[in-house]
Amino acid sequence: MVSGAATRPGDVHVSAAGLSVEVNDTDAEGRLTLADALWYAQQHAGAKTVVDIATLTGAAGIALGQDTGALFANSDSLAHSLESAGRRAGEKLWRLPLNNGLAKKLDSPIADLKNYAGRWGGAITAALFLHEFVSAGAAWAHLDVAGPAWDDDAGLPTGFGAATLTEWLLGQQQQQQQQQEQPEA
Repeated sequence: MVSGAATRPGDVHVSAAGLSVEVNDTDAEGRLTLADALWYAQQHAGAKTVVDIATLTGAAGIALGQDTGALFANSDSLAHSLESAGRRAGEKLWRLPLNNGLAKKLDSPIADLKNYAGRWGGAITAALFLHEFVSAGAAWAHLDVAGPAWDDDAGLPTGFGAATLTEWLLGQQQQQQQQQEQPEA
């Protein structure tokens, strides 16, 4: 242990959103921070649309390989706009389901949920965990870029996702400008 105050399996973490989380895997600690960031973006910054990107799970890389990022979304229109942005950026995304049938794997006997639900459906259950911190009515997407984030041949990070997010933001800006330029009826 790094210190006596380090997080240990069995600890219960209370998130910024007030949900209690049983830490049953200390290697899945990043999702605790990302969950708080999702809550903060909505509650303090007033975000109605939130897109997060992370090297969250090895499971996404196992499923999709090293050239495709996993896309999860609770909004079809947001998913489609991100897929289009990825195509324009030359970055492959593949949408995976938010399969609510797997959500029970996050159930905890001592907290509101667990931070890790096991190997099976690992990328999906990680996305379902994050989805717990998305407010009703908010559009949300999660890009799991664990597979394409690193180029083994070059021994360097790829920056995968940055171009997609840039294209997506530019598309959002263009859409807003077009709406503002339309004459009122």
